[in-house]
Amino acid sequence: MMTFCQGLPGQQPVPGTLDFPRNPQKLPSTSEAESEASMSEASSEDPVPSLEAEVAPDRDKEEAGKKKKKKTKGLANMFSVFTKGRKKKPQPSSAEPQAVLHPEPESGPRLGGRLPTVEELKADLECGRLEAARPLLALERELQAAAAAAAAGGTSQEELVRRQSKVEALYALLRDQVLGLLRRPLETAPERLRQALAVLAEQEREDRQAAAAAGPSALATTRPRRWLQLWRRDVAQTAEERLGRPPAEGAEGRSEAERIFLHMGRTMKEDLEAVVERLKPLFPAEFGVVAAYAESYHQSFAAQLEAMAQFELCQRDTYMLLVWVQNFYPNEIINSPKLARDLQGVGLGSLLPSRQIRLLEATFLSNEVASVKEMMARALDLESKRWAQDVAPQRLDGHCHSELAIDIIQIISQGQAKAEEITLDLGMQIKHMLLVELVVFLRSYQRAFDEFLERCRLLRNYRANVIANINNCLSFRTSMEQKWQTSQDLPRHLLGPLSELKSHGFDNLLQNLFEDLKPLFKRFTQTRWAAARQTLEEIIATVGERLPEFLELHDCFREELMEAVHLHLVKEYIIRLSKRRVVLKTAEQQEELAGHIQANAKLIQQFCIQNGSPATWLHHALPTLAEIIRLQDPSAIKLEVATYATSYPDFSKGHLGAILAIKGNLSSSEFKSIRSILDIDTGAREPFKSLFSLIKVG
Repeated sequence: MMTFCQGLPGQQPVPGTLDFPRNPQKLPSTSEAESEASMSEASSEDPVPSLEAEVAPDRDKEEAGKKKKKKTKGLANMFSVFTKGRKKKPQPSSAEPQAVLHPEPESGPRLGGRLPTVEELKADLECGRLEAARPLLALERELQAAAAAAAAGGTSQEELVRRQSKVEALYALLRDQVLGLLRRPLETAPERLRQALAVLAEQEREDRQAAAAAGPSALATTRPRRWLQLWRRDVAQTAEERLGRPPAEGAEGRSEAERIFLHMGRTMKEDLEAVVERLKPLFPAEFGVVAAYAESYHQSFAAQLEAMAQFELCQRDTYMLLVWVQNFYPNEIINSPKLARDLQGVGLGSLLPSRQIRLLEATFLSNEVASVKEMMARALDLESKRWAQDVAPQRLDGHCHSELAIDIIQIISQGQAKAEEITLDLGMQIKHMLLVELVVFLRSYQRAFDEFLERCRLLRNYRANVIANINNCLSFRTSMEQKWQTSQDLPRHLLGPLSELKSHGFDNLLQNLFEDLKPLFKRFTQTRWAAARQTLEEIIATVGERLPEFLELHDCFREELMEAVHLHLVKEYIIRLSKRRVVLKTAEQQEELAGHIQANAKLIQQFCIQNGSPATWLHHALPTLAEIIRLQDPSAIKLEVATYATSYPDFSKGHLGAILAIKGNLSSSEFKSIRSILDIDTGAREPFKSLFSLIKVG
């Protein structure tokens, strides 16, 4: 099946400009040949018998107007076509006739008190004199009166039929003149248009009267003639011709469907505005001129769109079709400032059935999600290739920077914006679908980053790229927290992969530092605790020398990394304290060790705070352990342990036992009693950060 992008078959150019068409087709109700034959016969007849009626008024001389052509323009931009200003097309002057059928010679004088003859009426109508409508109506009524008297032995049946054929031929001429003017109302002088409308209104009244007074007659039934219905049919034909014209050549990059949509939308909007501004004041209210044109244009627009929807539309054209049906047409045309008031009660409805719209929306959502997924995968592939090729990341404001997060958020946002351009409801639907795809992408991103961490350690720009990817997490996180948070569960699913990526990046950046610190921490178990301060100072000096390596991290991540360093120092200190194979049996010895621990804890805390660590939760980890070692009263120790377990819920009996083992003056019963305090359930706890769960004992 051919796609719609290849163009619609069978489109033929329709001549004309943005005004209504100038060359209408003849109506089929009465043929010109029939009219000419009847008129030829009528011209050889005697004048019509006089009726007691007023003499038709003299006719004014009319000037033939020149028709003005208008130049069609394509739309400059799909999204600004209805809002941006544009040149107004020249309009026919209301004071100057634009389309008189023939120059009208001076009418000759009428004999007083008689109607014009059939031949005179024929000549008047051929010259476009609509004043002939009144004597023609009088002639029709005289004929009807003669038919009513035929049963009493008056005029013969043959004579009545002959006279009726002449009357109908004259009406065919009058109809063509009236409807011809109404087919091109914007090219007709206002006074001329009012004349045609007055004739049409009079004929409608005669139709209604004839229907109300219907009875047996010797004449063939000729009413209702339904000229108003014929006019509405012409309006529908005008709408079909105007919207069916080939669109003007537009800018490169627009599909055939886009140009067709833009052409039809602009044509309908401009034509209906002309109807409201220029025709509505002239037309009788009962004609409903605005509704007639609006309904005809709507039906033609809908028929063409429904035909387009039968094609196998490409992704871009499916989107454009929905935008026009769901957004541009109702909002920018039907509810535009110049048309909304007049179209409010017309009830045009949707351009496509709701079922078809739902199918198109489902296709759009599927296409758009697949497109977003593909673009995100392509962006990640390009980024990971740059890592593997040892391409240095950009530097932005002194920080390592990657465009990946910006690209991904832009892809996601554009997908949602396209759906919202159709309807806000569709925007909400695709939002949830894109969030799912974003989670899948972030997991893929995390896996690609872990693979890079494992395989590319020896590359020159390895650490810079690790820092750039950690910084990426800030862009992702900020955007999702501000724009994409829709429930309490989503942030956890979305931020989970980013948290792991950041954590793995930190571990990698700190790995060498922690390896260098390991032999220094071992000294705590190999020397006296009195010498531990010198060892700790070496540890802190080593950390201080390595901190400049992390300056290219964003401030928030540098603080998190410093918190990780802070945690590592406290954790390793507790591990060495728990593993020290020494038993202090006197209170003095225990108090001396507690003093060393307090001093070391203060040194660690001061250094980490000065370098940006926000880990205030670690401040009591070492000082409280020192206090447990210093205290001698079992009850006081129990109270301190209970408080400590509240601050650090992962502090277990094993960890407590390792600390109490230092206190050689505790009895076995006291030891067990103090440990039993951790059997007490303190109830539900707030989420806490791990410390002792990272420390293995035993």
